[in-house]
Amino acid sequence: MTVKTILARKGTDVVTIDPTATVAAATKLLDERGIGAVVVTGTEGRTIGIVSERDIVKALGARGAAVLDVPVSEIMTRKVVTCAQHDTIGELMQTMTEGKFRHVPVVEQERLVGIVSIGDVVKSRLEQMEQESNALRDYIRTA
Repeated sequence: MTVKTILARKGTDVVTIDPTATVAAATKLLDERGIGAVVVTGTEGRTIGIVSERDIVKALGARGAAVLDVPVSEIMTRKVVTCAQHDTIGELMQTMTEGKFRHVPVVEQERLVGIVSIGDVVKSRLEQMEQESNALRDYIRTA
């Protein structure tokens, strides 16, 4: 199973924000959309960072409530790990586990085409395990 399979089910909509938007605006966007991260895009829609709930909490802890008025470019994670649609779920799980992050933008030919969360990965893996279990049951029943 690949990242493309996940995107086919969940869609390719990606919530983005401008690097000059405030942290307060990013927080509001996360809340309104019920998501855990927003991709920061620069010119031509290129991914230049990502802001997660964890980034915001970390910044609030370090700088206090005043951080809500600064641009997201000051708190975003700049080294964004991305994946491609042909990457397997297993590869993605390993990347997310080793990197200790929960959201990975999907990029093809330097263009943002989706985003995958750890929840998407777990859901996909559970569905795969259920299919395998059902196939084994059917095999045993007919053997």
